[in-house]
Amino acid sequence: VDRLPGLRRLWQLDGDAVTHLVKAGADITDETVHRHRRAVTPDTTATLIYTSGTTGRPKGCVISHANLMFETDTAISRWEPVFHSRPGDQASTLLFLPLAHVFGRMVQVAAVRGRVKLGHQPQLNAAALLPDLAAFRPTFVLAVPYIFEKVFHAARRKAERDGRSGPFDKAVKVAVRYAEAMEARAFGTGPGPAAGLRMQHQLYDKLVYSRVRAALGGRVRHAMSGGSGMNRRLGLFFAGAGITIYEGYGLTESTAAATANPPERTRYGTVGLPLPGTTVRIADDGEVWLHGEHVFRGYLNAPQATRNAVREGWLATGDIGRLDEDGYLTITGRKKEILVTSGGKSVSPGPLEERVRDHPLVAQCVVVGNDRPYIAALVTLDAEAVSHWLAMRGKPELTPAELVRDPDLETEVRRAVIAANTLVSQAESIRTFRILGHQFTEERGLLTPSLKLKRKAIEESYATELAALYRG
Repeated sequence: VDRLPGLRRLWQLDGDAVTHLVKAGADITDETVHRHRRAVTPDTTATLIYTSGTTGRPKGCVISHANLMFETDTAISRWEPVFHSRPGDQASTLLFLPLAHVFGRMVQVAAVRGRVKLGHQPQLNAAALLPDLAAFRPTFVLAVPYIFEKVFHAARRKAERDGRSGPFDKAVKVAVRYAEAMEARAFGTGPGPAAGLRMQHQLYDKLVYSRVRAALGGRVRHAMSGGSGMNRRLGLFFAGAGITIYEGYGLTESTAAATANPPERTRYGTVGLPLPGTTVRIADDGEVWLHGEHVFRGYLNAPQATRNAVREGWLATGDIGRLDEDGYLTITGRKKEILVTSGGKSVSPGPLEERVRDHPLVAQCVVVGNDRPYIAALVTLDAEAVSHWLAMRGKPELTPAELVRDPDLETEVRRAVIAANTLVSQAESIRTFRILGHQFTEERGLLTPSLKLKRKAIEESYATELAALYRG
């Protein structure tokens, strides 16, 4: 604040701001207020929201009232039925996305527009969030995949502690098969779950799935996910467990969602169909382009950057994707994140990182290799999962320095890397990796508020470790 010479007023809601505002406006007539309100048009700037800055300096996106109204009203009219756990109840959601991020801001505005009861939990971590979900008991949630991953892994660890890991794993397989059968029926490619599968599903609903739902408060039957890609199998599991997750895709520049899975025909592993009034096209180089009334008005004080991003009304997203025969979009990578090895091999890091992160012990993974001879990775650990893993094996607690040298733990992480390498050719595979003693955090400047990796900052922070991966 002390470096913002243009800042004249700062109001804090928890600092009696309302009282100060009422006092400051006591002498202003109603006609003056209404005149100012009438001066606001759909094209008037409503807010500035900054990009996450994963690949460079954050840019301020000028979002108009028309952008916000189109985005929120379209979402409400298309997805309002899924806001409820049962017909006729009071829709409610617990918002835990950062309000500085476009997803969180869109949810906030949509809740007001859609008369949804809204609670807020400012900490985007499972330890703080899960107790509040149990207390608030929302009817639906909007989250990033990280939250659903945490719920799943916590349920798996509890089952293992109780000696029920075998039944839990069986329940996961049944949920996935059940959801796949329901998906096939929705698309007309199958009859739905067979009688035997329905019976198994009913049994595990009481033993396992109800407990998973309880972790989200017990009333959630629908959820929306965005911010990054969700593993198809994870989405299928939650659907089979009674919580349908509608994955979507968007950017700050598109005022959040541009595509999302429709309630009646969800295709897991994709980010769905264009929102009503939105058009998606794939450019010759595979880049996703968007057109619609939610496309922003431009970058603040950056006309050249705006011209580069918006071309004749089309927003060039910088993301690489493909459309299937039914028009469902799948995001496969980001243009600025494509790694090109010194041997000229192009590698998209996202799918590799996602598969490594599927392992319950892994918290984060960053794949590197740009202008280097081969692909490598930096891996961080989930502290809670590691403590559980050590306890289940009768091993003592280890310091971070000891953990990164533990041969059994290294073997577990190596399995995750091997699983990821099955997705790509040998030239594109992760050849070596380094386990780090601490996670990447927002406080250290290595994550965005929505938990996306700041790749350049991570590579600079761990330059020594990266050099060791390529030494010799």
